[in-house]
Amino acid sequence: MTFDHRKYRRFEVPNKPDRRWPDNRIEQSPRWCAVDLRDGNQALVKPMSPAQKQRLFDLLVKLGCKEIEIGFPSASQPDFDFCRKLIDENRIPGDVTIQVLTQARPELIERSFEALKGARRAIVHVYNSTSVVQREQVFAMSREGIKHIAVTGAQLVKEQAARYPDTEWVFQYSPESFTGTEVDYAIEVIDAVSAVWQPQNGQQMIVNLPATVEMSSPNVFADQVEWVCEGIKHREHITISLHTHNDRGCAVAAGELGVMAGADRVEGTLMGNGERTGNMDLITMAMNLYSQGIDPQLNFENMAEIREVVESCTDITTHPRHPYVGELVFTAFSGSHQDAIKKCLNRRAAGEVWNVAYLPIDPKDIGRRYEDVVRINSQSGKGGVAHVLERDYNIDLPRWLQQEFSRLVQKQAEDQGGEIDSLTIRRLFDEHYLAVPVGWALKHYDLHRGDGGVSASVSLDNGADYRGASQGALEAIVQAVSETLGVGIEIEEYNEFAVEAGTQANALACIRATLGGHTLSAASLGEDTTSAMLQAFFSVAGRYVQAAVPAERPALAV
Repeated sequence: MTFDHRKYRRFEVPNKPDRRWPDNRIEQSPRWCAVDLRDGNQALVKPMSPAQKQRLFDLLVKLGCKEIEIGFPSASQPDFDFCRKLIDENRIPGDVTIQVLTQARPELIERSFEALKGARRAIVHVYNSTSVVQREQVFAMSREGIKHIAVTGAQLVKEQAARYPDTEWVFQYSPESFTGTEVDYAIEVIDAVSAVWQPQNGQQMIVNLPATVEMSSPNVFADQVEWVCEGIKHREHITISLHTHNDRGCAVAAGELGVMAGADRVEGTLMGNGERTGNMDLITMAMNLYSQGIDPQLNFENMAEIREVVESCTDITTHPRHPYVGELVFTAFSGSHQDAIKKCLNRRAAGEVWNVAYLPIDPKDIGRRYEDVVRINSQSGKGGVAHVLERDYNIDLPRWLQQEFSRLVQKQAEDQGGEIDSLTIRRLFDEHYLAVPVGWALKHYDLHRGDGGVSASVSLDNGADYRGASQGALEAIVQAVSETLGVGIEIEEYNEFAVEAGTQANALACIRATLGGHTLSAASLGEDTTSAMLQAFFSVAGRYVQAAVPAERPALAV
């Protein structure tokens, strides 16, 4: 058997009983660095063309990203050329800082500075791997040897920066594979690098803690981050950054807990594109903060545009359930979910704090329509069907008719399979409730109210006239039709509503009645509540006459 868990070992959790981060709260957005053009690009089957890189760079700027890692120019000629293009063509806004990645090797560091020549402000991100497995099995080097690589790289970065004094330089160091590195040793290496750069004397310095491979649960990563924040020298002069990957599916959670543990900055990509299972998803983490009332300092109000650009540049299709971005993430097919959403939206007043069942944020905030929220299939219930009619056609059904009509829609969905669209729902409602039987359309009516009640006179387009008297108009007509048809008639349900603007009618009436032991329902849209009520009742009567009822039913008389 190849599926054998015994070949693996539990991750060794650092002993940190004094952890403080679980009691912390994220009160403000971290700094963001988008690495789509480097980490994201190198993970693509087909790397981006210069035009695609430019389009994605422009999108990141539009979204409000102030720090953007644009590539690995020392190792890739296309990345070098793109870096030069941005600088030479003055395509970098004044409030945006570009970042490039390089290994801690002399020729690569020198080449990186050549790529950045003339930039107003730039981050040089140098790294070397410090993990146990890399030290022992890849490099076959001691801890001192690995630290020497880091220190030498830091010295070279400092020397190269001095050659270009017109650029504002920010130095960034990553102990790559930080999650697989002993934390005390990671701190030792970081302190050795900061001793070269001397952030306490004004050199801007970022320490990036990459979960190059996600090896533990997010709480353990948070312990590691807090340990570094507490243990390194000159912490107040150093920006702590995170770069989490999604091997265990927890990159966003690790990013959030890492910020709780003291990190100031987070690297990630739009929708999490990256090697293996991907990078931390900037959209998801930023929108998580947004949903908690925290300004993420990024603007995702047009999520459809973001999705289109990212898909076009990466050639990766977005999963329909991708958080915040996917086609179906705000969609409810379940009947109980739909009913709860409908009630919450109906009760919500403008300006209130958002508090709607099953919707963590208002879809409209990111350019989504409420039409995307409730969609109908065989799993849907009365609330969803009623919501679609109300949302799209201003038809507000009483509860009893919601229940009755939803069964018709559910059967249609079961018969055809898949989703039922709004037009089909309206067609079903028209056919089963609004359609007037031939000859039973209201032509004229006259009502007179006196001391004895209401006298009603009604004419239909089949030439029939009905006259009756009772305490109300409906009772009078029911009496007249009952006598004419020779059957007992009992009104089971009756509701009338004013119709909102957007339709030609002003009123909706819904009736369910039992005629000769047969229960039938109908609805009518009319210019006023009286005409709507009368037409709904005569539609019920017409359906009874035209239905397959007992042959001994008396013939219609006028």
